[in-house]
Amino acid sequence: MWLLQQWAIVIAVIGISLGSAVAQTPGRTITIVVPVTPGAGPDILARTIAEELQRRWNQAVVVENKPGASTNIATHFVARAAPDGHTLLMTANPFTANISLFKNLPYHPVKSFTPITKVATGALALAVHPSVPVHSTTEFIAYLRARPGKLNYSSPGVGVPHHLAMELFNFAAKVDMKHVPYRGAAGAIQDLVGGHVSASFVALHGALPLMQDNQIRVLAIASRERVPVAAQLPTLNEQGLPVEVDLWFGIFAPAGTPMAIGERYNKEINEILRAPQTVERLANQGLTVVGGTRELLGEFIALDIAKWQKLIEEAHISAE
Repeated sequence: MWLLQQWAIVIAVIGISLGSAVAQTPGRTITIVVPVTPGAGPDILARTIAEELQRRWNQAVVVENKPGASTNIATHFVARAAPDGHTLLMTANPFTANISLFKNLPYHPVKSFTPITKVATGALALAVHPSVPVHSTTEFIAYLRARPGKLNYSSPGVGVPHHLAMELFNFAAKVDMKHVPYRGAAGAIQDLVGGHVSASFVALHGALPLMQDNQIRVLAIASRERVPVAAQLPTLNEQGLPVEVDLWFGIFAPAGTPMAIGERYNKEINEILRAPQTVERLANQGLTVVGGTRELLGEFIALDIAKWQKLIEEAHISAE
């Protein structure tokens, strides 16, 4: 509740009237900073939005990738940027988890930023190597309970959504799998395919080709509802396991950005997201368009911080 109140205070304090606020300076470049390497979900979304904003506003919009330190390099960079609408952050799940994973973050996900909009979500798939003799989540849980601590799972790193989703799975299912963190998704998936680990949560768009080639077996997805691109896959909820974890992507500006600028971005980006060509383009990448108000993103961030703080404390997870 405190975090929800903080968002309201932040937006109220930084807000100025729509009539007196000025928009971005014409002719100046707008930079969307992305905390991951090119080709990842946030990068795809940032470039989709940048192209459309540039076309609509006749103003240069560039994407700058600043990967590293569990997204903290890019996030801190934007937190310190001038709040004038020329620097934005396109980020994802670590934005809300890092405050519980690191003791001394140089920024705060609520106090240091003003929300623009939640852009999209992507599904996570619970996958196992074909050598694991199970074909459903129920069978997998029974298999794990008969072998406590004997199976390993991979993730792209400590504290990333894939890791936290599996720890949530461990808690909910009352099972014990050992975590093997990698430096990125490529290694985590490669060792799952190779049978060096038994299971992993994998982004659905990356899991589907491997599933079709029988290199992995997908048991379920962690979304609230089934997704059209893989409607045959049940949710974990459907199989009696209360685990809901999506990859989410949102766009933010530095705290202190005038309300009028935040609202202008929100309006334009929502229009871009609603366009049929955008919906189709992102669906082909396994992403579902969300959009919505700035306030809704602020509420979501507050709730997500609280959700992961509880799990991280109970599981004694630290990225340091």
